[in-house]
Amino acid sequence: MSGGASDTTHAHVDRFSVPVDTRAPGGTTNAYVIGTGETLLVDPAARTDTLDTVVREKVADHVAVTHTHPDHVGAVADYAAETGATVWARRGYEDRFAAATGVEPDRTFAAGDRVGPATVVDLPGHAPDGVGFETGVGVVCGDVAVAEGSVVVAAPEGDMRAYLTSLRRLHARDPSALFPGHGPRIGDPRATCARLIDHRLDRERRVLAAVEAGARDPDEVLDLAYEKDLSGVRDLARATVVAHAEKLAREGRIEWDPETEGLALADGA
Repeated sequence: MSGGASDTTHAHVDRFSVPVDTRAPGGTTNAYVIGTGETLLVDPAARTDTLDTVVREKVADHVAVTHTHPDHVGAVADYAAETGATVWARRGYEDRFAAATGVEPDRTFAAGDRVGPATVVDLPGHAPDGVGFETGVGVVCGDVAVAEGSVVVAAPEGDMRAYLTSLRRLHARDPSALFPGHGPRIGDPRATCARLIDHRLDRERRVLAAVEAGARDPDEVLDLAYEKDLSGVRDLARATVVAHAEKLAREGRIEWDPETEGLALADGA
């Protein structure tokens, strides 16, 4: 997976599928090695023989994660210790990073900063500390996008407004590819971002329609807004409904009580 370049000469992104304890389809998380000279290891979710060999041969100069959910960080400490790589965390989330990875970051970054061969893109929503790493051949985007299906944006950490903004940001940047946290490379980023935005806005309409129809808590919304079998994922769907409710409440379209999880139409809505 290599191609053109912007300010990164001979940009290169290699994907490694790592088996890990995750609820994402397929049971794997993608780790990435960016660069051919100076290299950045992103999202080493766990150790594998293949990843061990690649890291040893390429000698990672930098280690970072797209976000600190457990299924993305499992081997950060090991590879950092073995390679002496500079460990990076998002500025303002250093404690969260250390708690998740077991290692204190050496340096911090913000949107627009360079981390070795990549540039940081602000992509919160799925997680509050979410970022992407932009290269000349595309963006390593974590759990913002997937080639098929949709992304869970689950309260209390998931922020639906921020997530939609992140998708629109990627759509506007129009990268040549997206390299997601789970599943295959995305070769049609704008179409994928548009599909995911449409999916979220359609779900939002269904949540609002459920409240208009009399649903007064997230469980009642689930029964009205979801047409598919939720066996095994009802908790994730419920947390996503709450994230939609929080967005609708901030926009003044419904009333939402986070203590009682009560829902109602806003006055005048």
